[in-house]
Amino acid sequence: MAAGEFAIATVETLGAASAERSLLEQCRGGDAAAFARLVALHETMVFNLALRMLGNPDEARDVSQDVFLQVYRTLGRFEERSSLRTWIYRIVVNLCRNRRRLWMRRRRDRSVGLEDLSARDESRLAQGGDSPYDTVRRREQAERVQRALLALSFDHRAVLVLREVEGLTCEEIAHSLGIAEGTVKSRLARARDALRARLCAPEATR
Repeated sequence: MAAGEFAIATVETLGAASAERSLLEQCRGGDAAAFARLVALHETMVFNLALRMLGNPDEARDVSQDVFLQVYRTLGRFEERSSLRTWIYRIVVNLCRNRRRLWMRRRRDRSVGLEDLSARDESRLAQGGDSPYDTVRRREQAERVQRALLALSFDHRAVLVLREVEGLTCEEIAHSLGIAEGTVKSRLARARDALRARLCAPEATR
């Protein structure tokens, strides 16, 4: 990266951090409009992450509501040792873990295809000019990946989604999950191996 580009990126990062801090202060001061902006900034990420973790849109919507309720109740205790987004990731994963435990007691797991994860994904496919065959093939592949992902342990799924889908660094994942960075790396390696094995299994190609 050139010096000029680095300087611009640094200014943008500092500006984003300042804007986030200002928004947090307004929320902590009881500004309802500010909290609504906070929700609008993160609600798509929260829903999509919950959906990837749980595989069920109704459960994901319920968890999303619980996430922002918990954010509202505990925002005063957020110490800003990580970004707000990383802190919210942690809340989402913890609530999904609890939800999963309860859900598994009630009924069998139901999976959804990754094409249902966001309208943005659908739009991207449509804008790419894919043929109907290509679209169907992509959906079938996405469904196969999602089934394999849901078959992993919750801990492995969490690190894999946060790294490969959300793009977090291992350090950020460690903050989000409250575990050591070395643990993240070992789980990530095992999760990738487990996912690869499931995708290569005969039943995964049906």
